[in-house]
Amino acid sequence: MDAAYVFAVAFRLDPRDATVDPDRFETTMEVPASEPGTDGWLFFRDRLWRGDIGDEPTFRGLASDRLGVEVVAVEFRELRIDREHLDALRAAIAGDLARFNADSVDEALHKYLGSSMHVREE
Repeated sequence: MDAAYVFAVAFRLDPRDATVDPDRFETTMEVPASEPGTDGWLFFRDRLWRGDIGDEPTFRGLASDRLGVEVVAVEFRELRIDREHLDALRAAIAGDLARFNADSVDEALHKYLGSSMHVREE
């Protein structure tokens, strides 16, 4: 199984003993998705809403800690996922729809990820 949350991230460098130009850079950050049912698998529910980051200032801080630079902007791009991981995710959601306040797995996925899932066929 393979899946990752993909974000566009802008960060700023502000070195103490030098100057840089430009001082702002953009890159892509991938955060591995936990296997459904394991610790951390609810990342999408806890951090995303309709394909957007629910609390961007807090997430910028988390991204800054992860990258070791000052993140000044972050945008969710997609959940890049293979079929096996998607099937496991769908099964885990189906097992506890009430946790997602949804009537179906499709509704739950759309509620949190919008149309931002990219299923990769191997």
